[in-house]
Amino acid sequence: MIRVTPAPEPPDFDAKVRQPGLRAIAEMTGQVPAYPRRSGKAFKQRTRQEVQSDGTSISVSIDRPEDLPASEIEPYWTNAIADLMQAYDEVCAYSCFRIHPVTGAASVDHMAPKSRAWDRVYEWDNYRLAAARLNARKNAFGDVLDPFEVQNGWFELELVGFQIIPAHGLTKDICKQVQNTIDRLRLNDFRSSREEDAVIYWERHISFARLMRESPFVAMELRRQGRLRDGDA
Repeated sequence: MIRVTPAPEPPDFDAKVRQPGLRAIAEMTGQVPAYPRRSGKAFKQRTRQEVQSDGTSISVSIDRPEDLPASEIEPYWTNAIADLMQAYDEVCAYSCFRIHPVTGAASVDHMAPKSRAWDRVYEWDNYRLAAARLNARKNAFGDVLDPFEVQNGWFELELVGFQIIPAHGLTKDICKQVQNTIDRLRLNDFRSSREEDAVIYWERHISFARLMRESPFVAMELRRQGRLRDGDA
């Protein structure tokens, strides 16, 4: 992983993600929406099963957003995928490979999970561009480092087996967080892809600029370790 600089919120994000999302949550929990609906049918108030003292269960209305199951939350964040792809140069925040628009599956990762932070579900600064596979691996686990907080140099690329390892000299706490992130996301499943990227660069099939576009972590590590071709900065 490398540090990702947060991109500014797109001008139309509020209208196409935040407003409809918060309106839906309000309707599903029986509240008056802060953003009135101008068209379309309102969402019905959701219910949940509540077990009584005699062992029977009854349906009760959900009247608090924090009680709304994550599975019920409307995925308006998908309206932001194109903006995320443009803002972050189509690079997955976790694998540091370019998500190819034709063959790859881009997704929105909620850094603060939907199941634990309903009020962050429709916030741009809670979104990380992620390849669908990496998003599924992160899930709602809390032991993955935030790409917005990672510092360049915490993760190193070992150039024999092309494994990612914690950098030397890290504090014990940071080293543990880096290793937890590597393990949780199974980042070393992609060793062959990193090796292929390095080799095609070394063999002059692609430029350093292209390597930075497709595989920025590999490019930065080759530069840090003095493994660039002659003439490349």
